[in-house]
Amino acid sequence: MAKLGEVCLINPKSYVLGDDTEVSFVPMTKVGEHGEFNASEIKNYAEVKKGFTNFQDGDILFAKITPCMENGKGAIAQNMKNGIGFGSTEFHVLRPDIDKITGEWLYYLTTWDMFRKEAEKNMTGSAGQKRVPKTFIENYAVNLPEIDIQKSQSKILEKVDGLISVCKQQLTKLDELVKARFVEMFGDFECNPKNFPIYPLCNLCDIGSSKRIYQEEQSASGIPFLKISDLVDLIDTGTFSVSTFIPPDRYEGLCSQGLTPKINDVLITSRGTLGKCYIVRKSDKFYFQDGMISWLSNIINEKISSTYISYLFMQPYIQKQISALQAGSTVAYLSISMLKRLNIILPPLSLQNQFAAFVEEVDKQKQNVQQRLDKLELLKKALMQEYFG
Repeated sequence: MAKLGEVCLINPKSYVLGDDTEVSFVPMTKVGEHGEFNASEIKNYAEVKKGFTNFQDGDILFAKITPCMENGKGAIAQNMKNGIGFGSTEFHVLRPDIDKITGEWLYYLTTWDMFRKEAEKNMTGSAGQKRVPKTFIENYAVNLPEIDIQKSQSKILEKVDGLISVCKQQLTKLDELVKARFVEMFGDFECNPKNFPIYPLCNLCDIGSSKRIYQEEQSASGIPFLKISDLVDLIDTGTFSVSTFIPPDRYEGLCSQGLTPKINDVLITSRGTLGKCYIVRKSDKFYFQDGMISWLSNIINEKISSTYISYLFMQPYIQKQISALQAGSTVAYLSISMLKRLNIILPPLSLQNQFAAFVEEVDKQKQNVQQRLDKLELLKKALMQEYFG
């Protein structure tokens, strides 16, 4: 066992350079949640020598503040101007002793779920300003294999990461294909070139939310109770993992009163992330948080399809309406009354159904890619548990 403080420097001392020396400037926004690192912004040393954290090529950046840490922000610093960078003070910088630990192996360790969960448990400070202390990283103990084994393990993880990236790119391209098909069939709704009729959304369906489920009604098992983050996961990945449930008899009571979503109803994210849509499937069995998630039901099938609605909400035409309704609001929120006022351009149902058939075919391809992606991500988790556990 070795402590990280024994095999790398944590937050090394700052450089002293000439004021006109060019260096890379890397704020938190230029570091991603999957190792992305953008060192393209250049500043003179005089501009950054005070009030910023310094690092060099090969250092590992670890975001220490909530929610960046929990979201996975971190990267290997590389390709910087003169090999030197300055950035957010909310980074911990880990400089590996290359005789003992490779930068790649150290980086993967800092991305490991168990490492991040332990870091979260050790955060200090007040809500919204919690940070991982330097002492946590210094004292974190790990089974450290020989350098050659570290290199081999890192290469395997890099290969799996590459395959994961390919799958994600394929999913992105398939999404772009559907968006392009939407514009091809219906035109640019910014100007409605085909002069389709326009209706308020409330004329095409009922708009509401779920019945409020109080905290004392929730349970540790039973029927999944989705919060908005769970619905976003379901929309983005097709799966969700919840920690909150409601008792089956409570759910059955809601079903008997017609208070649960039915097939082809549409659920819409209505707090923070606005306007992402999920079409309810026959196999779905869950309930959801009122106020945070809106519910379109009794959709008039002779006029509009659920698939058309879900893709319409991705269009700038709708997103601009949603943004305009936020004027003066300090929190991004999409109320039922706001939804009712949205203007919906309505092409002929036959054209909507053609689009829905195209989406169905693309979704089959996406499911195949998603299955490959899920297997690769499970493999990566298993490998990381083997290497770092």
